[in-house]
Amino acid sequence: MNKEIALRYGTETMVLNVESENILQIIESNPVTFEKTEAEIIEDALAHPIASARLRELVHPGERVCIVIPDITRAWQKTSLYLPRLIAELQQGGVQDQDIVFICALGTHRRQTPEEHRLLLGPELADRFTVLDHDCYDKNQLVYLGQTTYGTPVWVNKTAMDCDHIVLTGGIVYHFLAGWAGGRKYVLPGISSYETVMANHSLSLNPVRGKGPHPDVRSGNVANNLLHLDMLEAASFVRPTFIFNVVIAENRIAGAVAGHYLAAHEQGRAMVDAIDGVTIREKADLVIASAGGSPKDVNLYQSIKTLINAREAAKPGGSIVILAECPEGLGGNAEVQDMILNYDTVLEREDALRADYSISKYVGYYFCETAEKYNLILVSSLEPDLLKKANIKIVKTLADAMQLVGAEQLAAMKVHVMPQAANTLPRVTGA
Repeated sequence: MNKEIALRYGTETMVLNVESENILQIIESNPVTFEKTEAEIIEDALAHPIASARLRELVHPGERVCIVIPDITRAWQKTSLYLPRLIAELQQGGVQDQDIVFICALGTHRRQTPEEHRLLLGPELADRFTVLDHDCYDKNQLVYLGQTTYGTPVWVNKTAMDCDHIVLTGGIVYHFLAGWAGGRKYVLPGISSYETVMANHSLSLNPVRGKGPHPDVRSGNVANNLLHLDMLEAASFVRPTFIFNVVIAENRIAGAVAGHYLAAHEQGRAMVDAIDGVTIREKADLVIASAGGSPKDVNLYQSIKTLINAREAAKPGGSIVILAECPEGLGGNAEVQDMILNYDTVLEREDALRADYSISKYVGYYFCETAEKYNLILVSSLEPDLLKKANIKIVKTLADAMQLVGAEQLAAMKVHVMPQAANTLPRVTGA
């Protein structure tokens, strides 16, 4: 018996037809019950910090406080809802407006406009405070703190380090390299130098040439994750006073944690797991995954999270079908495009990445490395010949993708379907 499953594709929907008996699982986020309002969740987290006194008790009159906030690419983290309450907490500790500075954790991202700052702070705070954009390239605005045991030179924003207290804010979601975003990530890469960021992110590669990505540097994992451990060491130089991080589900704040930057983040990770970590009994021969539609599939670069999560559900050497419209093409910068388009083998790409690492190059490399290890088919508006060198097959419809998989093979395949693959991380039972 055929089962029809609607999957988002850009601003439209495609319908997947697959035999019910072939489906192992439809992998979706776990249901969330909202028992508190967003305001109540924020208040509760600040009133009950984890492994820390309340923020109002940690600060004192006359002390300078730096609040590190996300950039506009993470506006979904709803900073304008919780920052006013954070300011109120500081005021109750005796801190004056003139002693508070906001620094936007751009990492290696572009500078922002005053309008974008206003969106992040909300109108009331935007009229009271100025936001500084971190510049990872300006050594005059950076201070050297030392070197981690992984060899990463730690250069951090000087204005932040000149303050008596650093408060990290943001959101916790799965991150394809660091395991989870949030917490220590707002130090490195958030307010670190370009050199620091690249040294850290280069730990994503296996130390052995030809082995590709490091197996422990992956979404939803911190155990032996060198990238994460290096970030923790960088944060230990900075010694943040406090963090406030939110967890988002169904476009609203579903949870929040506050307090010590290690203990609070650990509890936040558990919240993300409870929502978006989905247990599967086994990996499948075929994974059919949608990014979740626009804007998550606006270009190939943005579709990396979908690919990474889908790969976690596929057997080695299996087939992966990704729905990603990509109306803006490959996306990223010239480096990601060069990595995908201009090399003949995955090993050549790996060598180029090792010689001059960048995050953009890694994303391009990861697509190509996946296509070597799996039968990777992209349902997309991209031109079919564009990704030939990357060994990624491009088709226009789901039916075309199924034809490429092969009717005879399909009949014997066990299938996972991922309607919101950019968010959901499959985990095999007991893994």
